[in-house]
Amino acid sequence: MTVAEKLRYLRLIEGRLRGLDREMTQSELVGAIKQELHRSISQSYLSQLESGRRKHLTNTTRLLLAKFFRVHPGYLVDDPEGFQTGLISDLRSVEDKLDLWLIEGAERFFRDAPLAGALLKLARHEDSRKCILLLAAVLETPELVNRLWDVLHPDTESAL
Repeated sequence: MTVAEKLRYLRLIEGRLRGLDREMTQSELVGAIKQELHRSISQSYLSQLESGRRKHLTNTTRLLLAKFFRVHPGYLVDDPEGFQTGLISDLRSVEDKLDLWLIEGAERFFRDAPLAGALLKLARHEDSRKCILLLAAVLETPELVNRLWDVLHPDTESAL
């Protein structure tokens, strides 16, 4: 993945995390950085980075964007050829693996904003494993699914 792709992806995720149900625009990102970090980056510079016209970030910009998006500064570089995004070893905990799987699912279904948002909410929950086990328990009583949906979403159809 290139740094340009990573920046666009981070804007998408940040927009969803902020409840926008869409990616943050470059202008919104510039404004949020200024408001929250009291630093600035120009929208035109950001556009050049995302379009690939500029291949590399300055160290100052890399640190600023990493702080804003809460990622390691080393993430904001092009991945080397053949780079694997998943861990090859089994060092992660079950909860971490589940959260990563849910985030990857949200990425895969990004065009279905409600579904992607639900997967991200699950991943952010303190005990995502418990949430999925609770869902399984609810599904054991099929009529409960529609009853819960009607109570939680009274203005929508029961059919999911």
